[in-house]
Amino acid sequence: MAYHLGLDFGSSGARACVVDDDANFVHTDRHDYPVQHAQSPLGWREALLSLLGRLPAHLAAELANISIDATSATVLLCDSALRPLAPPLPYADGRASAEAAELKAIAPEGHTVCSPTSGLAKFLWLTRHTDLSQAAWFLHQADWLAALLTGIGGVSDYHNALKSGYDVERLCWPGWVQSLPHARLLPRVEAPGAAIAPMQPALAAHFGIGVGCTVRTGTTDSIAAFIAAGARAPGEAVTSLGTTIVLKLLSERRVEAAEFGVYSHRYGNLWLAGGASNAGGGALRQFFSNAQLEELSTRFDPAMDSGLDYYPLPARGERFPINDPLLAPRLAPRPPDDARYVHGLLQGLTRIEAAGYARLAELGATPLKSVITCGGGARNPAWLAMRQRLLGVPVTAAAQAEAACGAALLALRGRPDAG
Repeated sequence: MAYHLGLDFGSSGARACVVDDDANFVHTDRHDYPVQHAQSPLGWREALLSLLGRLPAHLAAELANISIDATSATVLLCDSALRPLAPPLPYADGRASAEAAELKAIAPEGHTVCSPTSGLAKFLWLTRHTDLSQAAWFLHQADWLAALLTGIGGVSDYHNALKSGYDVERLCWPGWVQSLPHARLLPRVEAPGAAIAPMQPALAAHFGIGVGCTVRTGTTDSIAAFIAAGARAPGEAVTSLGTTIVLKLLSERRVEAAEFGVYSHRYGNLWLAGGASNAGGGALRQFFSNAQLEELSTRFDPAMDSGLDYYPLPARGERFPINDPLLAPRLAPRPPDDARYVHGLLQGLTRIEAAGYARLAELGATPLKSVITCGGGARNPAWLAMRQRLLGVPVTAAAQAEAACGAALLALRGRPDAG
């Protein structure tokens, strides 16, 4: 029996997950970053080595593949020895606003790189504010971590590279990206899960990992979580019910709509279309704790209509499924019965979810056939039942939604859409 390791690097820590050849989860672990190293290569490296060092010996000895996911558009410049030349720019860093404005003049209209937080805007900023005399590669967080294991820099995957301008339809860096100054620093891009190289022998021996363990290209944290949830066929979707509502739908067709924040990742032979509403649990927690929401949800019949019409935003402004930066939250009138109020709020969120999937279909995506749910809302049976009624398709809770487990499945299968 061989084993396959997935590593997930989030904003506050890193997780490990190991699966066997039959995709059974056999080991999980977590390493929190020290506060001072939360977004530093030193903290990432320490987490990587710590998680490898804590692998059970029998799993390490039979480890066949490793794949890493990390936060999208967290990037850095490094030299040929993989030493960072400047602090990395985290996923939410918006300092590259001037560079994003420049990209709007040369990128296709509405392209995802035309945002200050995009990888390509950060590439321009970094190359203008760093001594490039020793620069060898511009890498995404997952790329750099994989390179530490192989000693080979300059390799990425087309999930991480999308926001750096990679053309995921033609599978190349487009001419307008290649014409940018210092484009030579951009990585070679492979499919997620593609073999890069064996782990460096000395490093593998140090951790008791067998010779020949293959390091594979990774993916982003959100796509790793999607892989873990288990959607695989066109029309299957994953809804994340957290602070906001995030929809991801497998489609036979690529859909893009910048005005709604909709774009598609290549997903093997399919496309992963996504959109995110500002509505979600963040609005609900203005009124109720998670425990209160769960208790009050047992007091109403999800098969019945609440008779209320809410749009639960935490503040003014919405982008998907409608685009209205001035849209005001609709949270009143509030009935005296808290259970009925929760009924109405959850119904309002469900209508937003349904409108989101309808919007994706309107844009050309494969129509919705089923939904797997992750996030805090997946633990609410009444809400699941209500959503199944209003969405009109089977709705289930994800058995697994940890990004590290999705990365482990990617390591095992060698591609995101493999069964």
